[in-house]
Amino acid sequence: MQPVTDRLKHFLQYVAINLIDEPAQAQLKVAELGPKRLRFKLVLSKQDVAMLIGRNGFTASAIRGILKSAADREGVQVSLQIHSHEEEAELLARGEGQ
Repeated sequence: MQPVTDRLKHFLQYVAINLIDEPAQAQLKVAELGPKRLRFKLVLSKQDVAMLIGRNGFTASAIRGILKSAADREGVQVSLQIHSHEEEAELLARGEGQ
């Protein structure tokens, strides 16, 4: 499953870096939730979160759609979460982050 994970991860990195202003601040975390189930989490600056989500969530929805299509071809279920560094710190403090 590692080759599939790597391809999906590289796709997300490429998209995120080309759509945000502060790529040096970006973190991409990958968690394997089970067999053929992955969760990707992009942790960005607040301004970049707004930019990547887009107006009414259209940009994030498009990214998720392409990611899901690519993963479906490999028989893998994926989810994508987009958080700011502040939101991620709050989740970690509550024990909900990973």
